Amino acid sequence: MMEEKDEMVVLKDVPDDHVVTTIPNMKGEVDPLEDVIIPQDYSKFSKKDLVDLLKEVAIQNDFKRTDSVLKEIKSQFDEILDKEKSDALKRFIDSGGSPDDFDYRADTLDVSFEAQYKLLKDRKTEHFKNLEGQKSENLQKKNALLEDLRNLVDGEDNKHSFERFKEIQQHWKLLGAVPSLQIQPLWASYHVLVDRFYDNRNIYFELKELDRRKNLEAKLELCQRVEKLALVQKIGEAVRELNELHEEYKHIGPVARELKDGLWDRFKSASDAVYARRDASVIAMHQELAKNLVLKVDLVNEIGAFPAFQSDRIKEWNDKTAGILAIQKRWEDVGAIPHSKSRDINKKFWATFKTFFNNKGQFFKKLDQYRVQNLTLKKELVQQAEALKASQEWDHTANELKKLQVKWKEIGPVPEKYRDKIFLEFKAACDFFFEQRRLKLEEADKEQLDNLRKKEAICATLEQMVADKTGTLGQLKDLQRSFRDVGFVPIHSVSAVKARFAAAMDKFLASLDQVSQDEKDNALLEIQLENLKSDPDASHKIHQREQTLKKRIASAENDLAILKNNLEFFGRSKNADKMRAEFGGKIKVSTEELEQLKKQLKVIKAAH
Repeated sequence: MMEEKDEMVVLKDVPDDHVVTTIPNMKGEVDPLEDVIIPQDYSKFSKKDLVDLLKEVAIQNDFKRTDSVLKEIKSQFDEILDKEKSDALKRFIDSGGSPDDFDYRADTLDVSFEAQYKLLKDRKTEHFKNLEGQKSENLQKKNALLEDLRNLVDGEDNKHSFERFKEIQQHWKLLGAVPSLQIQPLWASYHVLVDRFYDNRNIYFELKELDRRKNLEAKLELCQRVEKLALVQKIGEAVRELNELHEEYKHIGPVARELKDGLWDRFKSASDAVYARRDASVIAMHQELAKNLVLKVDLVNEIGAFPAFQSDRIKEWNDKTAGILAIQKRWEDVGAIPHSKSRDINKKFWATFKTFFNNKGQFFKKLDQYRVQNLTLKKELVQQAEALKASQEWDHTANELKKLQVKWKEIGPVPEKYRDKIFLEFKAACDFFFEQRRLKLEEADKEQLDNLRKKEAICATLEQMVADKTGTLGQLKDLQRSFRDVGFVPIHSVSAVKARFAAAMDKFLASLDQVSQDEKDNALLEIQLENLKSDPDASHKIHQREQTLKKRIASAENDLAILKNNLEFFGRSKNADKMRAEFGGKIKVSTEELEQLKKQLKVIKAAH
């Protein structure tokens, strides 16, 4: 019997079917074979999809998958929840609410997700805690089995040795995992002792060969199953099954030495093909995640300018809102990003998004206050319009209402729900007045046309009197009073009809040969004074005319005194008779003019 050192033996670089299988990781290092979980893309999942996924995972008891799922979907769910909160805040602000008053209420999916997530996380933690304990216990049991196997190998052969050997193998196979640092040395020691057992027991050579043939058949079948994994489309499923096959391969006993290397090379080659697909898939996924990260970083930079936006125009805020919502849509269309970056970049994006809408909310809050003030101002205009609408001072009131309309336009907008109501109230008051004014003006227009016809008839009467050379100054005065007493005529006819009457009156006075010029002048003055009386400023104008006459009289009296004084002076000269005759004529004319002015003054005084 060969003597063996009582120590753990670690085999390196030996393609032995009894050495623990190793696979390369993404960095080219070598790690112990474990169940590799391919990251899934949950970026298109809704909240309900994520909740249903947690429920599905909860009934599978696959804690490695549970761990992977929990890591992947939490940030995705948080991103959806942040978006819903932002959307809810936006709707709250758009409906007139203040950001400080906003309170997001979780729905049933939010509550269900948090409950399922916490439950699975607690179960996962408990499972791996128990698993570590179980691994330590399994290590102790496998060390005990190694000691039993070592004693069996070093002991004497008997008919029960091979049965005991198989029993130890069976117990070894049934025991679960051990701490990862102990896997390779433990398996190395186990396989050395197994080989020594077969080598030292020639009596059981035939049994050994039979067992190795069975092992060969089992391992050939595993090779075929691994090779078929190349046809499995879902790489995650292929990797999980491959790991199970590796576990089976480890527990199958040895084969003939001359077949061992070739068999292992076949199994490893098929395995490497699957792992290469796995690595390519992981690389592609990481490349896609990195590409998506670049896109989202660009979007974070693009949206970064929005919080600084300020304007006092609603249209500019609405245009800017359309811009940020377009960026949000592009954000949502980008797929998943690396888990380690997800929380920070999502926080930056949604914090910027929220800041913009907070600023917009503050703008509309101030705008609402401004609109309330405008509503108060417009209510005051409505009251003023209501007070004026029944007035019959048509021109004055029309001007006042037009001023109110200008003020109305200068006042800014009012709250939307009051806009139509307050405008209709103001418009109704204005429309009532202007409709009454329109009716009144139509009535006045008709009356003015009648007045025009009456004045034209008076003109025609006077013109006929001129043509017939009949009539007296009294009749002229009567016609003048009638012409004056007739009301207003259309404004475009005022000048023409006045000119016609004045021309007829001048012709009539000129045709009165039997009436002196003084009488004509006095009659004309009386007519003019009669006309002045109808003027709103008659008293002032008559007074002015009176003062003018008084000045002319004073001037005429002064001129007359000078002429008389000069006449006495010329009386002592050589040409006295000639000069007296000349100045006597001037004195006569001046005296007559003075008398005429005094008569006009008398007429004017009588008109007061």
